[in-house]
Amino acid sequence: MMKGGLAGLMKQAQQMQANMKKAQDELATVEVEGQSGSGLVKVTMTCAHDVRRVQIDDSLLADDKDMLEDLVTAAVNDAVKQAAAVTQQRMSGFNLPPGMSLPF
Repeated sequence: MMKGGLAGLMKQAQQMQANMKKAQDELATVEVEGQSGSGLVKVTMTCAHDVRRVQIDDSLLADDKDMLEDLVTAAVNDAVKQAAAVTQQRMSGFNLPPGMSLPF
């Protein structure tokens, strides 16, 4: 009986691992958008943190370079937060132990 219980646990662990891999693969295709400057700078990235697109409003191109760099930085940080929120929401069903996080 002990051997069968261990085999069942191993099978459950393998199934959970497969489900997590599938969810991670799906998240790698989900795109989120971060913004700054009331939408003048937008960054689109996947939940795997691959930046897909940076959009800068033409009105900012004549402005101060330092301000533009700050707006791009803020938009990237906002996109990272959006990706983390989507990832946490989608992975919440896995009930990971406290302190254990996903590889994203």
